[in-house]
Amino acid sequence: MDTTIGSVPAAADAAPPAPSASAPREATLGRHLARRLAEVGARDVFAVPGDFNLTLLDELEAESGATGVRLVGCCNELNAAYAADGYARARGGGVGACAVTFTVGGLSAINAVAGAFSENLPVVCIVGGPNSNDYGSNRILHHTIGLPDFTQELRCFQTVTCYQAVVNNLEDAHEQIDTAISTAIKESKPVYISISCNLPSIPHPTFSRHPVPFFLSPRLSNQMNLVAAVEAAAAFLNKAVKPVLVGGPKMRVSKACKAFVELADACCYPVAVMPSAKGLVPEHHSRFIGTYWGAVSTPFCAEIVESADAYLFAGPIFNDYSSVGYSLLLKKEKAIIVQPERVVIGHGPAFGCVLMKDFLHALATRLKKNTAAYENYCRIYVPPGEPHPSEPGEPLRVNILFKHIQAMLSSNSAIIAETGDSWFNCQKLKLPEGCGYEFQMQYGSIGWSVGATLGYSQAAKDKRVIACIGDGSFQVTAQEVSTMLRWGQNSIIFLINNGGYTIEVEIHDGPYNVIKNWNYTGLVEAFHNGEGKCYTAKVGNRML
Repeated sequence: MDTTIGSVPAAADAAPPAPSASAPREATLGRHLARRLAEVGARDVFAVPGDFNLTLLDELEAESGATGVRLVGCCNELNAAYAADGYARARGGGVGACAVTFTVGGLSAINAVAGAFSENLPVVCIVGGPNSNDYGSNRILHHTIGLPDFTQELRCFQTVTCYQAVVNNLEDAHEQIDTAISTAIKESKPVYISISCNLPSIPHPTFSRHPVPFFLSPRLSNQMNLVAAVEAAAAFLNKAVKPVLVGGPKMRVSKACKAFVELADACCYPVAVMPSAKGLVPEHHSRFIGTYWGAVSTPFCAEIVESADAYLFAGPIFNDYSSVGYSLLLKKEKAIIVQPERVVIGHGPAFGCVLMKDFLHALATRLKKNTAAYENYCRIYVPPGEPHPSEPGEPLRVNILFKHIQAMLSSNSAIIAETGDSWFNCQKLKLPEGCGYEFQMQYGSIGWSVGATLGYSQAAKDKRVIACIGDGSFQVTAQEVSTMLRWGQNSIIFLINNGGYTIEVEIHDGPYNVIKNWNYTGLVEAFHNGEGKCYTAKVGNRML
């Protein structure tokens, strides 16, 4: 009777064949994967070891030189995937990667992968899968729900990734890995790669030492549709009296931020951004008027946008958050909506197969200069005042805190704003030229910012990351601060201790919004444990 209940690599089935001239020792599945990740810029892989991915991690670590990747060990899989999200953001929507173990690791990471899907980030989630000899065996494996079915994890990932590869043989492994990574780049969405635990160290002729570089066929606009869309949009905007431009979050995935600024320069319209697009448009631009967020917009911004007789929204997402409960005072007949591959003018016409970048670039050559809306803004604008100074011993106020954070910002800074009241406070910051800004508005998963800060700092060595995090969110993912210390990062975390879930209190108060207060500085000192560099302080009021 077969008493085997599943296996990780055993000596018999994991031992690689002797290297040959056609398959050198470096030509293994794991090393090929490492070289491909490095080739697309994912030079750091955020990993949590488990018995199904140990051989894979060995191979990734073996390819850690100039052509390979570096493993960044994380405290748990959720944080590792959040870090891959932050890494992708720091690279302007480039590839981030995490490596976890079968099911218990993958299903822990899936929440962060879903967030990356919602934010159009190409995160590669690599999972060490069952031994290839276990497929079809009717065996029950550990790290599963106790059924002889290895597809549970795969089925969960199908709804939050754009491609799923299950690599359980070497013959098509090269094709599956390359297709997964290239699809992540083309779609700007996460992908899932499961690799059988006994395969990563086995050489195969298809894994050449120097793989052929990726070549991704560029997407092209339909030229007839592009010309028609530009003609219709130019006629619509040129007859308007006081048109405006509003940037949205999908400009990043469309690689259209530069084209949007060029359009603004050409037409002289005032420029606003949706809250989820903060940081995508330079705020030092001469006609930048702030964040358009309905009733909580930057002062005087909503008045200009909502009183315009025409507005062009580039890459918007109108969800319940960004529309303040669908309360925006906009009229569809006044709007041009430019999505990554589609342009809609008013109630119609609509033009498909038109890339946003191409459309904005072409439109810039057809618009007449119109400064009327910006002149209206200048007439009503009142410069923001300074917050009332604190008295000695007075409890620290949020506006005083953010006044000091504002003074810290430079082109070498990047702001990470956690879900919650930090969304609203960080929106008020004026970003200097080159200052990064990230937050997760669509998915809004509390705790995201700690892992994202780790990943962003790892990718953007030239930036000092400043994270604004509430105590409730910090308690979800706090342990990843230890990884920041381990890797010598110089991030600054402002932990805003509100004694609970403040944003939930504003929505619906109840005793469940109160959480246990921690000694947060003591916790970080415990993580520090005398290793590396660390500074902590508690600030409760103005000191004399």
